Amino acid sequence: AFTSMLCGFLGMMIATFSNARTTLACADGGQQAYTLGFNIAFRGGSVMGYALCSLGVLILWLLLTFYRTIYPEADDWEILFDCAAGYGLGGSTVAMFGRVGGGIYTKAADVGADLVGKVVAGLDEDDPNNPATIADNVGDNVGDIAGMGADLFGSFAESTCAALVIAAAAVEGSHNTLSEAGWDAMLFPLAISAAGIVICILCGFVATNVSPVKEEKDIETVLKVQMVLTAVLMLPVIYYLATVLLPHEFRLEGVRLTEDGRPAKISGSPYKCFICATMGCIGGLIIGLVTEYFTSHSYVPTRELASACKFGTAVNIIQGLALGYKSCIVPVFVLSSAIYVSFQLCDLYGIALAALGMLATLSCGLTIDGFGPISDNAGGIAEMAEFGPEVRRRTDALDAAGNTTAAIGKGFAIGSAALVSLALYGAFVVRLRVKTGVNILEPVTFAFLIIGCMVPYWFAALTMKSVGK
Repeated sequence: AFTSMLCGFLGMMIATFSNARTTLACADGGQQAYTLGFNIAFRGGSVMGYALCSLGVLILWLLLTFYRTIYPEADDWEILFDCAAGYGLGGSTVAMFGRVGGGIYTKAADVGADLVGKVVAGLDEDDPNNPATIADNVGDNVGDIAGMGADLFGSFAESTCAALVIAAAAVEGSHNTLSEAGWDAMLFPLAISAAGIVICILCGFVATNVSPVKEEKDIETVLKVQMVLTAVLMLPVIYYLATVLLPHEFRLEGVRLTEDGRPAKISGSPYKCFICATMGCIGGLIIGLVTEYFTSHSYVPTRELASACKFGTAVNIIQGLALGYKSCIVPVFVLSSAIYVSFQLCDLYGIALAALGMLATLSCGLTIDGFGPISDNAGGIAEMAEFGPEVRRRTDALDAAGNTTAAIGKGFAIGSAALVSLALYGAFVVRLRVKTGVNILEPVTFAFLIIGCMVPYWFAALTMKSVGK
């Protein structure tokens, strides 16, 4: 909880310092205005990304090292990793308040500022005569930087803890377990996250130094190259870590049952673990690209929605909802295939590794996510400081790309959360030593499954109502 709050605070502080500097770069940069403006916003966002991932890994590693002094024997590591699972819980607790509280605040402030400014008073967006503009700009920081950071940190910490708990679960009457292979094999999930930070740092130089933004049309391309490059470079690194840290073959306790009702013994290998992590990594990339397709102003769906606005509010709302529902189809198939393949290969450990693979490039994802609100606020500051229309045009170009990238961050958050929740539930079942599986055909189970499916809609209705108020 402390790590999550600290990173959110740091991210918001830096974003607030960066947005005015981005405005100045767009105003005074001359021919290099786009390059300077993009680089400042990108580096401002990277503070949140790298602080969150590196502090997350560091503090979890320190916790595990401390617990290891209390439980030095491999036989006791089950208890050790059970204790460490509290780390993920703390991250999720803050995420709940940060994401929902921040999300309601940012949207309520945004809608409020537009209603009183554009609709009632007939002012331009971010007009200095509208005091709600300040609330709108603050909201972007609270919701998209602190809220999104807390949300993804919760997934990040939980997926790591779930993988550690599952790996430590002792297999009754079996050798070749991961705990027997040693401490290094146990920390394989943590190594993936740590390696991801280094890969993202190296790729960050591509965006700011190797092939920087020179004109407006470069902005989206540079951000997309970041996503693809980090995901592709992670694959050989994960393979190397798997072959170095994991034993040639190891046994895990699964949740699938054999014919006599006992938990199945799963046999894992470095190659199987690599495939599981790859499913997550590539799956995350596909979800990100699909999200970009549905939200970017460069592609057909958003342009169709824009033309629908000519026919009034009702058509806009209907088209927008339809577009939103349609955008879920590919991500759901991607998640289903990642779950199926990972579960077949390494049972629940595979699913936890798939979630970690998806979050391996989290530093880059959060950097691109932080870029959005910084650019958005830079536009607001340009308007309030009464800079010329050319400056606003430049900040709007950055902001348009930033809105798309913010949606990509949400796609990652949702995809990883689905995998993490499944892995955590599985870890819970493994540690309970439940000998019978959950039977969906039990009346109580089936009834509450339907209720569970309804809860997100209930929750969404309440949060939307809060924005409306």
